[in-house]
Amino acid sequence: MFSTLTVLSLPGRGAARLAATALVSAVAAAGVVTGAGPAAAAQDGAARGQGGATATIGGLKTHGTAVIHGATGDQEVPAGLFEMSVDGGGMLQTYCVDIQNPTQKDAKYRETAWSGTSLGTNKDAGRVRWILQNSYPQVNDLAALAKKAGVRGALTEQDAAAGTQVAIWRYSDDTDVEATDPEAERLADYLEKNARDVAEPAASLSLDPPAVSGRPGERLGPVTVRTNADGATVTPPVDATAGGVRIVDRNGAPVTSVTNGTQIFFDVPEEADPGTVGLTVQASTTVPVGRAFASESRSQTQILAGSSESTVTATAIATWADQGAIPALSARKNCAEGALDITASNKGDEDFTFELLDTEYTIAAGESRTVTVPLPEDRPYDFTVRGPAGFEQRFSGVLDCRTRTAALGDTTHTLTEPVPSAPVEPPSPNPNLAETGSSGVTPVIGGTAIGLVVIGGAVLLVLRRRDEQ
Repeated sequence: MFSTLTVLSLPGRGAARLAATALVSAVAAAGVVTGAGPAAAAQDGAARGQGGATATIGGLKTHGTAVIHGATGDQEVPAGLFEMSVDGGGMLQTYCVDIQNPTQKDAKYRETAWSGTSLGTNKDAGRVRWILQNSYPQVNDLAALAKKAGVRGALTEQDAAAGTQVAIWRYSDDTDVEATDPEAERLADYLEKNARDVAEPAASLSLDPPAVSGRPGERLGPVTVRTNADGATVTPPVDATAGGVRIVDRNGAPVTSVTNGTQIFFDVPEEADPGTVGLTVQASTTVPVGRAFASESRSQTQILAGSSESTVTATAIATWADQGAIPALSARKNCAEGALDITASNKGDEDFTFELLDTEYTIAAGESRTVTVPLPEDRPYDFTVRGPAGFEQRFSGVLDCRTRTAALGDTTHTLTEPVPSAPVEPPSPNPNLAETGSSGVTPVIGGTAIGLVVIGGAVLLVLRRRDEQ
């Protein structure tokens, strides 16, 4: 199925030089972001840094039970498949990879590279993908699966889902867990024993790079389309709303369709005032098994087990000016460093100098550099980069790089421990939604996990351009 590409335009910028000031405001307890204007929303760095599917979790649909064995006792939890509804159409099936963390009701998830989750630092992440490829629901012949695993009795969908989830947890969380049903446990043992390292799958859709810059009269780019979709249809910007900017190929011909590997450019008229234009590529495809899904509300990380034909998107922006520094900014989570990598390139004729966490950086004209910004685990961040004449670019999210087991130091909590007050929305009362990693009869783990999220605190990062005049 072919997809569409639309271009979002922002008003022309009166300033010839791009000097930026970054203000990072802490997200309030309920997750409300302050200080983000319309331009910031149109250039959301969290969305631009990652392409693919965006979905809302709908609940734990096919599951059995499992027992977590800890030094201070056992904890019974549901174990199995979640379902997600994809924005724009489609359904996903996922398992979780953070056993001690609850799932928030109606949490929004975004397709994410392993490097932006706990899988990025897990040497066994590839084995998790092997399990997904060789078990339910990818293998839906349960009789054949049971025979291969040495299961003596019948293997139900619930058993298959529970056994698969348990095997995944043993590698994703390095925890002592077993399925309560004998058939499910035998399947889990088989999957754990036979798992092999498999490479991370590519994103269903991405644009590389997600931000470009240059001068009026130039073709800004290239931006390369990466996707497993068969093709895409391109809708060029309307001159009246995009200042005459067109989407073209390397030779300047208007682009009407794209496929994997296609390079596209922003063709900016020479007379265009300094400004910014954003484009969105949308496709319909199946998301590759093994893609991670992370939420921005500290809901437990998921990994894809199955996908229907689903809507996927990716966005990119172009910025131009006739003189001075002309930066392009993008960001990506870096769990290996516990940080956010901010990449700044400068296609202008002057240095782009900024200060970040008391450190000054200079991006020379024509150069690019990635600045690694350390961030606290589980704490929301919201960066709005502002410049003259209303220029804004936003980066927001939550750094969720460690499983809850690792964050708690492999401590198993008992029913007698007090539950801290929750500073964010508590887990759903739906027993089929929030219980994986937080059993209905053992609410302490879930409450503790949420209680660890830091409520307040504001981190101020200043990104400023020196000697603007």
